[in-house]
Amino acid sequence: MDLRARINEALKEAMRAKAGDRLGALRLVNSAIKDRDIAARGEGQPSPVPEEAVVAVLAKMVKQRQESARAYDEAGRDDLAGKERAEILVIEEFLPRQLSETETAEAIAAAIAETGATSVRDMGRVMAALKARHAGQMDFGKAGALVKAKLG
Repeated sequence: MDLRARINEALKEAMRAKAGDRLGALRLVNSAIKDRDIAARGEGQPSPVPEEAVVAVLAKMVKQRQESARAYDEAGRDDLAGKERAEILVIEEFLPRQLSETETAEAIAAAIAETGATSVRDMGRVMAALKARHAGQMDFGKAGALVKAKLG
C-alpha cells in the first residue's frame, strides 16, 4: 500500500475510533500533502506529487513541530509542547525508518566515495547524493556536520 493510501486508511480508522488528537494530526498531514500537490500543479510539475515529495513534506512537518515543541518548552507551556510531540509521533508512523548513527556514517562514506569528494568544496555533491538516496531517513543537519568533518 502506498503512503497516501496508508495515511487515508489511518484517517478513517481514527474517525471510527473517535480519536480526536490523532484525527487532527492526520488531517493536518493530508492538508499539507494536498497543498504540495496544488503547488506542484502551479509549478507545472506532475500532480499528485511522487512519494518522495510526500516523505519530504512529512519530514518538514516533523521538523516544524520539533522546533515548536522546543519553543513551548522554553516558554514553560508543557501542554502545548506535549501536543506537538504527540503530532510528531503520528507523523513519524508514515516516515521511513531513521538510519542509526553507524548506518548514517556508512551512508556518508559511500556518498563521499561515489562522488569522489576530496574537500569541503565537494560537500554539495555529497549532500545531494545523500538526499537522493536517503530522503526522510536521516537528519540532514546532523549529516551535513558529519560530511564537513570528514571532508575538512
